[in-house]
Amino acid sequence: MNTGATVLCLRFRRIDGEPLDAGSYAGLLGLLGALTPVVQALPPDGALADLRGALRYFGRDAAGLAALIRVRALALYGADCVIGAAGNPMLARMAAREAAPGRTLLVPDEPAAVREFLGRKPAAALDGVGQKAARTLCSYGLDSVGRIAAAPLGTLQRILGARAGREVHERAHGIDRTPVVPGAAARSLGVERSFDRDELDPVHQRRALLSLTEELGARLRAQGQVCRSLSLTVRCADRTSLTRDRVLPEPTAHSAALTATAYGIHGALGLQRARVRALALRAEGLTPAERAAHQLSFDPEDDKARRIEAVADRLRARFGPAAVTRGTLAA
Repeated sequence: MNTGATVLCLRFRRIDGEPLDAGSYAGLLGLLGALTPVVQALPPDGALADLRGALRYFGRDAAGLAALIRVRALALYGADCVIGAAGNPMLARMAAREAAPGRTLLVPDEPAAVREFLGRKPAAALDGVGQKAARTLCSYGLDSVGRIAAAPLGTLQRILGARAGREVHERAHGIDRTPVVPGAAARSLGVERSFDRDELDPVHQRRALLSLTEELGARLRAQGQVCRSLSLTVRCADRTSLTRDRVLPEPTAHSAALTATAYGIHGALGLQRARVRALALRAEGLTPAERAAHQLSFDPEDDKARRIEAVADRLRARFGPAAVTRGTLAA
C-alpha cells in the first residue's frame, strides 16, 4: 500500500554494541546511494534519503525499501538501524527518534495521520523549537504540538516573532520545506568518554559530561565555530544505546551553555538504574562564530564567565590543553 512516504531517516548501530567506525559508515552511505542519489549524511551514524525516484524504479513503497536497506546493512556491515519514514525530512527525523531498535516507524503522508502523530507531543519535541521557545509557548498554554497547530498564525507570530512564528506554525502542521541535500554532510564535532567499569553513579556520569562539554566548547572556540544543537549518546552494558538531541537556545560555543543542555538531556533520559559504559556528545549544525547572533545579557556573572573562558583558551593555546581545567575535574 502506498502511504505517500518518500523520505527515510536512518540511524545505524553495530549489532555488537561497538561504535560505528568511519569505514562502515561510508559503506552504509554507499549502500543508500545504490538505491537513490539523493542521500544526505548525518554523521556519525545517520542519513536522510529521498526515495521519490527509487520508489517507481524498484517498484516498492518506502517500507519495502526500508526493509531492503535493513537486510543489506546487517549482511554487509553487521549494522542494524532504526528508520523513520514520512513525507518530509522533519517528520522522518521525528519518527526515527521514536522508532524501536530494528524497526521502521512510518508516518503516512496524509493530514489525519500527521495530526495523530504530532498532536500529543510536547512543544519541545517539534523541530526548531528550543527550550526557551518551548517555555514561552507553554506560558501561553501552548504546551503540545496539537495546541500549537490549533493556534492562529497571528498569535504565534506575536509570541515568537514573524519568521519564527510562521515556521513553528507550519511545522506544527507537519510542513517542512527543507530538501534532502545530496552529499551535504551536516557539519559536526564529537567527543566521547568510556568508563573503566560500568557506571551506575549519576554523579560520575555528570562529571564525565562536564569534561565532555569543556573539551567540546574549547575545540569549537579554537576553530571559531558555534553549534546549533547537541546530541548525547549513552552506551549501556547490555549493548543498547540511547541517543537524544536538543536544540540550543542560540548557537553557541560557551561551555556553560553546552553543559546545561547536556545535563538537561541526560536528566530527561531517566538513567537511575542504567549501567552506563560510555557517553558520547556531538555538537551539530556548526556555523562560523562571526555569523551567529548572540543575545546580549545584563547578567554580570555571565559576562565574567565568558571573560574567564577566553583567558583559559589563551592559556591552553600557549601551554597545552591541560594547562587549565576545572577543579572538579582535576580531583
